[in-house]
Amino acid sequence: MTTQLLYYGALGVVTTVVAFVFNRRLFVGGAVGRVSLLEVVLYVVGLASLGLGWYFNVRYTHLYGPKASYVNYTKSLFSNWASDSAAQDYIIVNLVLLPLWTIVDGRRRGLKIPWIFFVMSLFTSLAFSMAMFLAFVERQIRYNRTEVSASNTA
Repeated sequence: MTTQLLYYGALGVVTTVVAFVFNRRLFVGGAVGRVSLLEVVLYVVGLASLGLGWYFNVRYTHLYGPKASYVNYTKSLFSNWASDSAAQDYIIVNLVLLPLWTIVDGRRRGLKIPWIFFVMSLFTSLAFSMAMFLAFVERQIRYNRTEVSASNTA
C-alpha cells in the first residue's frame, strides 16, 4: 500500500513537472513578469487541496490496505444520498468537463499540452489541477499580451 502511494505521488509530481516544462516560456525570460496576486491565491489553494487530499488518501489506503484501488475508492464515494450527489458531480467534472475545458480552452489560449491538467488530476487532485490550469492561463494571457504589444511595436 505504501508503494501504491509512492507510485501515484511520483506520477503526480511527474505530470506537474511536465506541465511546467512544456510551458516554460511562461515562467522564464521575464516576458510575463512576476507572479500575480491571483496566481499566488491559485497556487496556495491548489497546494492546500493537494495536502488535504493526500492526507485523506493516505488514511484511506491505510484503512483498506490491499483493497485500496480506484474502483473501491469510487464505490466508497456512493455511501449515502448526500455523498451520491457529490460523487456524481465530482466524477462528471473530473472525467468529462475538466478534460473538455482544459483541452479546448487551453488550445485556444496557446497553452502547450493542455491535456496534461486532466492527467495531473488523476494523480494529484481535481482542485490542484484546476488551480494549476487557471494559474497557467493567467500567465498565458499576460504572455499573449506581451507578444501582441511586441508585434505592434515592431
